[in-house]
Amino acid sequence: MKQDKAVLTLALLLAAISWPGIAAAQSTMPTADQVMQLSAFGAASGDYTGFSGGRNLSMTLGIDLALPPYQRLRPTFEMRGTYPLDKGTIVSQKDAVGGLRLDFLLGHRAHPYGDFLFGRGEMNYGSGGYKYPSNPAPGIQQFTWQLSTSYVYSPGAGFDYDLRNHFVIKVDGQFQHWGGGLPTASGHIYSSIVTIGLVYRFGRLGMP
Repeated sequence: MKQDKAVLTLALLLAAISWPGIAAAQSTMPTADQVMQLSAFGAASGDYTGFSGGRNLSMTLGIDLALPPYQRLRPTFEMRGTYPLDKGTIVSQKDAVGGLRLDFLLGHRAHPYGDFLFGRGEMNYGSGGYKYPSNPAPGIQQFTWQLSTSYVYSPGAGFDYDLRNHFVIKVDGQFQHWGGGLPTASGHIYSSIVTIGLVYRFGRLGMP
């Protein structure tokens, strides 16, 4: 599937970029970074719903708990939610997902990462609903869908760019698999979300 191939390509590219920096920096990890860190972010997202060409302009909010790094790799637990502000004319999507993110600490301001998130999502087809099948065969009943819920798998990749005074710029993309009884021939859809926002990092947790 195109989305899965795109995720694999991004992951391989991040690994290729990151490996030289990781190998060169293994012995130079600063002691002060051996702690957990909490951060929160807010962002604007463009959501290509994957359903009949629908698009949303959305707001994404999230929170991260970064664990102590190991050899310039830092695992992070992330939770985020996306809510549509401009719902478009076809369908609006909102979701809440959480999972694991892996940051590549390369010793400069830009920190690339890859993530895999999982959760639940809701699709709202508007006041008029969505008729499926659109052209039913004789003897096949047509249904009007107003709302459906689904599980969501959300692999993705992006980077954080450090600013001053605890602030960070975030850019990322998520490739989502929605499935479970949706009004499509397969019962599934694939959407993509591009997000640009601002992160605030709180003080470090624990002791080095």
